[in-house]
Amino acid sequence: MLEIVVETENRQRHVRVSDEELAGLVRRIGGDGDRFLVVQRIPDLPDVFAQVWHEAGGDYTLEYRDGAADRHFQATAGGPEDVVTALTDWARQAAGRHGGLSWSPLDMGPAVEVPPLDLDEDELEELEERVREVLVGGYASRAELAELAEEYLATEDRRPVSREQAQALADRLWLERVAEQATWQDETDPERLTRAFTALQEAGITSRENFTCCRSCGQSEIGAEGGPDARGFVYFHTQCTDSAAAGHGLTLLYGGFDGSSETTAAIGHEVVAALAAAGLPTEWDRDPGRAITVTPLDWRRRLVG
Repeated sequence: MLEIVVETENRQRHVRVSDEELAGLVRRIGGDGDRFLVVQRIPDLPDVFAQVWHEAGGDYTLEYRDGAADRHFQATAGGPEDVVTALTDWARQAAGRHGGLSWSPLDMGPAVEVPPLDLDEDELEELEERVREVLVGGYASRAELAELAEEYLATEDRRPVSREQAQALADRLWLERVAEQATWQDETDPERLTRAFTALQEAGITSRENFTCCRSCGQSEIGAEGGPDARGFVYFHTQCTDSAAAGHGLTLLYGGFDGSSETTAAIGHEVVAALAAAGLPTEWDRDPGRAITVTPLDWRRRLVG
């Protein structure tokens, strides 16, 4: 798999695609509402991306940027295969000219100066603390963190953080976390959790991480997530994520789609077994009316973006 995320004009998002899947996405674009795709590395980094634009019957326009403004380049290609090669080279960080295309520097003009935040010490501390909480949770993108930073202190009469200031703050804290996770080794507990959820999904139990904002919303929306053969569900919502990131363990909500306590208990047993197989300890008294808690838990979720 390529360590990239591909987003398309029609709002589809593809995480860690294979070479073949990337090629299929490139060959697909060109029609109305599906004319471009943007590629980011994992983890996403500010000003590091590649993108391609194509309308049916025309050439492909490609760009990539590797950080600084003088590392922004553009090229054109006559067919999708050259684009596939160029994007694959970029994704693999291969040295050279990325697909053998003729790349030329792209001048986007001078960078916009972002004024410093005009916040008192308490406000700045509160804002950074909240952004870090969500950042440590590990599910937010850079764009979502910037939106949080912009809106968190806003009131009807005051918006103390501009969009540009919010992005700068989010990116600074994001890069701090990226540097921190670079020291992590081996599989982390959140990765074990994802492995368990993947196994449960394949076994017919609808499994969702960081799903909805609260239990009420989760219970009302999880049914729409299940396929026709789904027997039950397990999920945790964003408040559960915050609690896990703060070191308090992770609460899992589960149940059977037939509404019976017998099915719910059976789903609970399957969830506990899958977590144990992934190396995660749980607390559960086998009561179908009680949540499952994954604890102890070292919450170090690697960022995607």
